Amino acid sequence: MTRLPLTDEELTRTLKESLEQGFHLLLQSYNERIYWHIRRLVVVHEDAEDASQETWIRVYRALPKRDKAGSLRSWIYTIATGEALRCLERRREPMAALEDLLPSQLPYTSSGGGGQGVSEDEILVRLQQAILRLPQKQQLAFNLRYYEEMSYEEIARVIDGTPSSAKANYHLAKESIMKYLKEND
Repeated sequence: MTRLPLTDEELTRTLKESLEQGFHLLLQSYNERIYWHIRRLVVVHEDAEDASQETWIRVYRALPKRDKAGSLRSWIYTIATGEALRCLERRREPMAALEDLLPSQLPYTSSGGGGQGVSEDEILVRLQQAILRLPQKQQLAFNLRYYEEMSYEEIARVIDGTPSSAKANYHLAKESIMKYLKEND
């Protein structure tokens, strides 16, 4: 039995040996993370599912031609980010105002909570509202660094920038989020 998640090197080796088996392992290793990456950008579950599915179709078709220079992870996230942005561009109806979204509609929230003070769900909703207010590059840099723990070099590959611009976007995003959270406490 194969342990998951596999390293990019193990996945690349398996992909060379068998495209079908390698792709299956790639899906097992990355599918959930890619879904949540897209979901944090597009917000709506159905849109995230569609963009995730299209991401995996594009990944599968491009695997034989993939440039091995960059990391497999940043290559997949680049494709996923492109799909999420395409989804946002073709969205027919503008998304509801952030304040009108139910907590269950935002990524990483659940119903429930209870107790006294601010619940974990309320904190997550506020964090998500703060992230969604950011300019697109800051949003991407923040999500990739905070949730995916990518290096600035990897983020730069995904957002088509430089490591220093990725770092600047992340820090600007972090400052904006902190300010929003303090103002809306």
